[in-house]
Amino acid sequence: MTLPRIAVDAMGGDEGVRVMVEGAALARRRHDKFQFLLVGDEERIKAALADHPNLRGASEILHCDDVVAGDEKPTQALRRAKTTSMGLAINAVKQGDAGAAVSAGNTGALMAMSKLALRTMPGIDRPALAALLPTLEEHDAVMLDLGANTEADARNLVQFAIMGAAYSRIVTGFEQPRVRLLNIGTEEIKGTEALRDAAAQLQQATGLALSFDGYIESDKINRGTVDVIVTDGFSGNIALKAIEGAARFVTDLLRTAFTSSLRSKIGFLVSRPATELLKHHLDPNNHNGAVFLGLNGVIVKSHGSANAKGVANAVEVAARLLEDDITNRITSDLAELDEQLWRGAGRGEGAV
Repeated sequence: MTLPRIAVDAMGGDEGVRVMVEGAALARRRHDKFQFLLVGDEERIKAALADHPNLRGASEILHCDDVVAGDEKPTQALRRAKTTSMGLAINAVKQGDAGAAVSAGNTGALMAMSKLALRTMPGIDRPALAALLPTLEEHDAVMLDLGANTEADARNLVQFAIMGAAYSRIVTGFEQPRVRLLNIGTEEIKGTEALRDAAAQLQQATGLALSFDGYIESDKINRGTVDVIVTDGFSGNIALKAIEGAARFVTDLLRTAFTSSLRSKIGFLVSRPATELLKHHLDPNNHNGAVFLGLNGVIVKSHGSANAKGVANAVEVAARLLEDDITNRITSDLAELDEQLWRGAGRGEGAV
């Protein structure tokens, strides 16, 4: 199968062109069918491509030397959507010149530009930012929303559940991903009215390609007992930052412990296989690539500090969503939900 090419905002991220091009080259080595549109300063991109002959023949360069700053307000960035590397990468998806876009730039600007250019899918009120989180099991868990919407009502949360389940089916292969709403407790009476209403609607709907059974607390997110965790963007972003902070804390604590004495250093050598496995599992580059779900196009956000391996993983996420047609999966699931729950209920009792 020949995939549509992937537009890469080569100017985004902490290190810009070098890492973005190196990441695209790594992805190309792993998957020789990948084709790219590299958006950014042509001279700098060509210089970076000199070290990656495998990527040169699979890429086209779209010159642009205007960059969205990391601290730039989304409203300011929107005014330059037609002149920045980020804006042109998104526009390539809109115009059909690329099937997906990957950027490591300003998250707020990327969300604002993507929503304005691509619009939300029919049946989706708000797009959501979803990411893969490591678990104790072999598969990752999908979590959304992670910052696109600071508030979400019951209808939004139900739509997030549908989108997250569609994404999970692609990355895990599970036909009925286990979906839970993030809450402060697992009892039915816990949480906000929006959470309780969303839970009632998901319980009421049958025949959906997901398995819903209530709530999950934040300390269970990484246990591997749930495939999709659904929440509003405010709570989701706090939870994500807490998980990332805990991972760095554990890593730093181990480093300090293993270098505190000669005996500790010997202990490190003995336990090195286990610590290397832990390091691999906690490395955010191995789970890089957050997705804006609910848009008429595939947009993937790479972490700003991602290395080449992380960028390659983000590119592979974009390619996989294209290959498995995430947009049509969500459309089909929404139609089923609309028929069963909202239209079928005449937007009466239980409808939002």
